[in-house]
Amino acid sequence: MIPGGQSRPPGIMRIPAPGRIVRVDLHEKRQLDLANHIARVNQQVAKAKVHAQPWRAIIAAAVAVIAGGVASQADTGFKDWTGHGHYTYKIVAAACIAAFFIFGTVAVVELAGKARQVLTPAVGSSHAAVVRYAILLVGGVTVFVLGIGLMKIPIAQLLVGGAVTTILLGIAAQQSLSNIFAGLVLLLSRPFIVGDYIRLKSGALGGVTDGMVAEIGITYLRLDTEDGTLHLPNSQVLAAAVGPIARPRAGKPEPVPEEPIPAREPPKPDHDNPPYGGPPYGSP
Repeated sequence: MIPGGQSRPPGIMRIPAPGRIVRVDLHEKRQLDLANHIARVNQQVAKAKVHAQPWRAIIAAAVAVIAGGVASQADTGFKDWTGHGHYTYKIVAAACIAAFFIFGTVAVVELAGKARQVLTPAVGSSHAAVVRYAILLVGGVTVFVLGIGLMKIPIAQLLVGGAVTTILLGIAAQQSLSNIFAGLVLLLSRPFIVGDYIRLKSGALGGVTDGMVAEIGITYLRLDTEDGTLHLPNSQVLAAAVGPIARPRAGKPEPVPEEPIPAREPPKPDHDNPPYGGPPYGSP
């Protein structure tokens, strides 16, 4: 019984607090405890995923190496894919080559992502992105060349066709490639860093542009200006004249005092002309 003759509703408990009694719904308390438990479990799962990422890359790379070795041994059982017979060797080789491509790609992607995650706190997101792209490029080319070799495709003919394709792609993607190489130059030479206030002078950029460097990407530079955020191509930034400027003061700008306007004297009345004086001299 609660003092005053009233009974306590079911599911309500009294929890002593300093100086007063607090009524807490047991159902609501269980929901809060469950939500906190789920949040802790999610945090533990996220930490486990972060620590498990390198192992996924290692396991995928090991499986790719094993598949490549088995495919290489199976290739010795037949001369070419179009010949008759040796179907067992061909099926084993084809399955292992497919597994090599799949697990090799997974290993490269996982390794590149983990490298970016580890390097971002140390060198920044821009340099970590460059390392990630480099790992993806080198790893992808390596997996592709080794897989082509396992498929018994002549590398010489492939290189000739690849050279022609590369030339055509280079001509078509000239602007994108120039932005990528310009971004690498900006990241390595470091004429400015993230957080600097700079001024860009370039006719291609529309004259003078002032702002704070928010991000140096692989293709674009993000600049925070008074008019908003601008994404400038790295090739144009590299060709522009760049210089530091003073950091703007925080807060509102001080108002410019206005010059006082002198008071104008009222015109003096002319008593010789109406309506201030009498009629003009000589008037009837």
